[in-house]
Amino acid sequence: MQDCYYRMNAPCCNHEYSVTRWMGKSKGKRTIDAIDDKEYSGNIIMLLKEGISFVKNNSQKAWKIQGAKRIEFIDYPEDAVREALVNALIHRDYNIIGAEIHIDIYDVRMEIVSPGGMYDGKNIQEVDINRISSIRRNLVLADIFNRLDYMERRGSGLKRIKESFDDENRVEFFSNQSNFFVKMKKQRVDESDDFDDERKRADNEQIKPE
Repeated sequence: MQDCYYRMNAPCCNHEYSVTRWMGKSKGKRTIDAIDDKEYSGNIIMLLKEGISFVKNNSQKAWKIQGAKRIEFIDYPEDAVREALVNALIHRDYNIIGAEIHIDIYDVRMEIVSPGGMYDGKNIQEVDINRISSIRRNLVLADIFNRLDYMERRGSGLKRIKESFDDENRVEFFSNQSNFFVKMKKQRVDESDDFDDERKRADNEQIKPE
């Protein structure tokens, strides 16, 4: 256990990432650009927990009554957020000096960007995520997360991100040689698939914020 603690706090495991809740659908187009903005630095477990907490604090929960049941809806499933952040922390390229993970939350979507493309040089948008082999860039970090039950060894994290949403098309992956991108579109209730529309408030659906 002492060895595990040392590895989590080793220099390769300590780095920063920035998280921002932007006002609107894009950056820098309003008088007030950001609602919330933080930078975190520390070991990978702390960064994972702080990232999940930031997303949760900047998300909304809604509910509607259907028959005799109360059905709850959240902007971004916690399982999907956790898997995406684990993927970013484990598979990022730590050899890119000065780069860091970014979490950007907008009115209708969230984007997580991590330094470094896929380890095998392919582009994620050009492959079937159901057939991705389990190749890890950072074996020690992957082993730590696996032992702490934050990830599995089967390379199924991307698939689980999609399956956490009510509609798998709400999640998109993109990569190039420099970065890996995860875009999650906010979950909706009885809305069209045009995710660039502002959140609709439908009184007849009895949607109420908590």
